Parts: sequence; C-alpha cells; structure tokens
Amino acid sequence: MSLDSDVIVDRRRIRRKLTFWRTAAVVVAIAAIVTVGVLATPGGRQTLTVSGSIARVTIEGLIRSDSDRVEALSRLEKSSAAAVIVHINSPGGTTSGSEQLYDALVRLKAKKPLVVVVDGLAASGGYITALAADHIVAQQTSLVGSVGVLIQYPNFTELMKTVGVKVEEVKSSPLKAAPNGFEPTSPEARAALDALVKDTYAWFRGLVKDRRGMDDALLEKIADGRVFTGRQAVDLKLIDQLGDEKTAVAWLAANKNVKSDLPVRDFKLTPRFGDLTFLRTAASITLDALGLGSVARQIEQAGIAQAVEHLGLDGMLALWRPAGAN
Repeated sequence: MSLDSDVIVDRRRIRRKLTFWRTAAVVVAIAAIVTVGVLATPGGRQTLTVSGSIARVTIEGLIRSDSDRVEALSRLEKSSAAAVIVHINSPGGTTSGSEQLYDALVRLKAKKPLVVVVDGLAASGGYITALAADHIVAQQTSLVGSVGVLIQYPNFTELMKTVGVKVEEVKSSPLKAAPNGFEPTSPEARAALDALVKDTYAWFRGLVKDRRGMDDALLEKIADGRVFTGRQAVDLKLIDQLGDEKTAVAWLAANKNVKSDLPVRDFKLTPRFGDLTFLRTAASITLDALGLGSVARQIEQAGIAQAVEHLGLDGMLALWRPAGAN
C-alpha cells in the first residue's frame, strides 16, 4: 500500500513538472513569435526605418474615422524622423473622419516639419487633410479643392408603390430617423438636413480661409464645390507650389533646416503588429505541438472573427465624385 502511495506521489510530481515546463515553453515560444512579428511587420519596423530619415505617410482612397491611423501618427510624433511628407490621393470621405485625420496631422506638425504632396487628387475631405500642412505641393495636373459638403440618401417611395410594399412606423417625433428613404422627405426634414450641411460647410470654408489666408472674395470663388488643376490651384492659393516629392524635400531643406540628403522612408499607417495573421498561425502550431490543441483552435477562431471591412459611409460627406461615377 505504501509503495502504491509513493508511485502516485511521484507521478503527481512528474505531472506538475511537465505542466510547468510546458507552460514555460509556451511563454517563451509566444514571446519569440511576437518579437519576430514586431520586427517583420510594418508596424514593428517603422520606428527603426524612419530613424534619421524623412517619413513618408500615404493617404489614399476614402477617408473615414480610423483610430489605428491616429495611433500610428501619434507614434510618429515620438519617433526620431526628421520631418514628414504626407502624400494624398483621395476624393475625400466623411467630414468627421476628415476632421479626425486633420487634427492628428496638426498635432504631428507641432512636433515635426510637415509638408503635403498631392499625387493625383486632394478633393473635399482629402483637401481638409492637406490643410493641416503649412506647405502644399501638387503636380500640374493634380485635382485639388471641391470645397463643399453633402448628404445623400436613396428614396424608394416610387419603387415601393410599384411592388406594393408599405413601411409602418411609430416614432416619438416627426424628425426622428428622417429622412428614412421609405417616404417622401418632408419640408421640415429637408430643412433640418439643410441646416446640418450649411453648418458643416461654414466650418469647412472657415478652415480654408484661416489656413490658406484667403479674403472673402477669393473664398467665394473657390468654395462652390468644383475642383481645380494644380496649375489653377497655385494662383487661387489652394496650394503653394507645383512639384513632387523632390520639391517637398527641397522646401524642407530651405525652410525647416532638414538635410536634403536624408532618405525618405515609408511609414505605414497600420496597427502596431500589422495583420497578425502569421502570428496567430505560428502561435497555433506551437501550442498544438505542445499538446494544447484546444487553445490553438481558439486562436485560429479568433482570426476568423475579423470580418471584411465594409464601405459604409455614415453621416455627412466631404466627397468629390465626377458625375456618373459609381
């Protein structure tokens, strides 16, 4: 009986040791994976890559609120980059997202010399973004401007009549959830939307006037919603200079005491650890090899939970789109 008890005690001791070393191995493996990931992904490399250089930030496509982008720009503030060149190629997006990006770049500009280069398009919210810089460079054929705001919504009233569908609703007040697209827009609802648009438009105009030093006459000329070529934009004070990235570097050297021979390196506006897909896979394989398959499966499933980002543009838009474009 005593012998059996000793065997049981020894087995428990061995099991505890095995559990300890398994746990230690998992911790070491995950730490190694994360370390490799930090160095291998854009988010982890950027502090090293922009050291002693000019950071290149690229803003492309539709602009929406993005906390990851704000956090990345905050990290760039604290980096050892000598200056920042922001490349913009955007038709705009939501006014709130554009304002958020503008504010983040203004904070960055307080710490680093910053210049904007318009590659192809800086319209509406894209131009709001460009206004954060004290100097804007654009190519001769770039499109700049589109100072304006809009709210768009579909109205299915006639279609619903055709198919014989009616939406019933009970709401607390006439302007709740108006317009809803299922009934004609009432004069009161249209007036409320008009007030929103005019207030945001006044903010946009004021931003252009203050940042670009325009008088009222020039502001009226450029704030009718149209876009202008880079060549036109120079005379209209929408931009400061025609050129490209080399032009921006030369301006930084001449006006901000930035060495002209510094390399210009990309700074990615992605989360700190990037996509993390390969990290999840590597961690899953490691855990599975250590006999912790259930934990591995949970890690794999966590990756599936990241759904594809939808395009939804909610709220007012500062967006330029040629007629007939989808």
